[in-house]
Amino acid sequence: MTRFSRTSLIALAAAGALTLGACSTSESGTESATESAAGSESVATEGASASNDASEGTVTVTDNYGEKTVPTPPKRVVALDNRSFELLDSWGIKPVAAPRDIVPNSIPGIADDEDIVNIGNHREPNLEAIVAADPDVIISGQRFEKFDEEMQKLVPDATLLDFEPRDGEPFDREIIRQTLELGDVFGKQAEAEQAVQEFTEAVQRARNAYDPEQKVMALNVSGGEIGYVAPGVGRVWGPLFDLIGFTPALEVANASDDHQGDDISVEAIASANPDWLLVLDRDAGVKSITDSPEALSVINDSAPLKNVTAVKDGHVYVAPADTYTNESIYTYTEILNQISEQLEADK
Repeated sequence: MTRFSRTSLIALAAAGALTLGACSTSESGTESATESAAGSESVATEGASASNDASEGTVTVTDNYGEKTVPTPPKRVVALDNRSFELLDSWGIKPVAAPRDIVPNSIPGIADDEDIVNIGNHREPNLEAIVAADPDVIISGQRFEKFDEEMQKLVPDATLLDFEPRDGEPFDREIIRQTLELGDVFGKQAEAEQAVQEFTEAVQRARNAYDPEQKVMALNVSGGEIGYVAPGVGRVWGPLFDLIGFTPALEVANASDDHQGDDISVEAIASANPDWLLVLDRDAGVKSITDSPEALSVINDSAPLKNVTAVKDGHVYVAPADTYTNESIYTYTEILNQISEQLEADK
């Protein structure tokens, strides 16, 4: 496999955005692609300065709150962001504390390690346990963002980092940004660049495999109920509509990013008659839920969906079981490659 430099990896992501923009005649699409390319130069510059600082025992990175100087490698890390768990585990980094209640079983290095202080979950986190863990770095984001200000007050000597994808920014560039910045923090630049390269290649593979004449709908299954996942904003699947260029089978006004999807009748799904269904089995990623029916069974057993093209043709893709609590760059790479396999097999 050809290795690319850090700057080249970011440029590839920008080029992908430009390619999609060129396929659209809309002014907004062109502006988005231009902004993505301009932003790529900024991230590359940040990465260069980070590498220079690292030899001195600190690294300067830019998170959602601005520029931060971080000791590298950190010695006592509290990991809270579900997008970061698999990255840290694959890099051999053991946090001193984490919300192990919501770390999926697919990451046993964190989920099952009793030496890692369990702060519970994001609904009722034990923030005092974070204080007691005496961290030098806290990796926040996603479910824990709402506690950022409180944690900074409770542990003022720790550096809090939050790389949650920002609204209005291209999703691929945001998840690449997080990966590369964390690579700088932990001295895992080569590993981070490899993860980004594999993700970027998976994005391009999916774009090449997909036929825009085929309509796509995304769904979320939880407790046996089917929810609608909106293009652009919906959980997990929403960003992929823009990233890959999926043609929506249905667009609903005032759609949200609700974690269980938006309410929609199965009759409305049937009427839209998608060629492909992308499905998130929410409950499969929640360790405390053990009695929910599998998402694929819910879809296949739904009488109103029996004659939907996607169901009849077997074009129903269900994301990896841990996706709901593991939205890492590795997960998206796996999802994109698996979708591509199905699309390529159908040609």
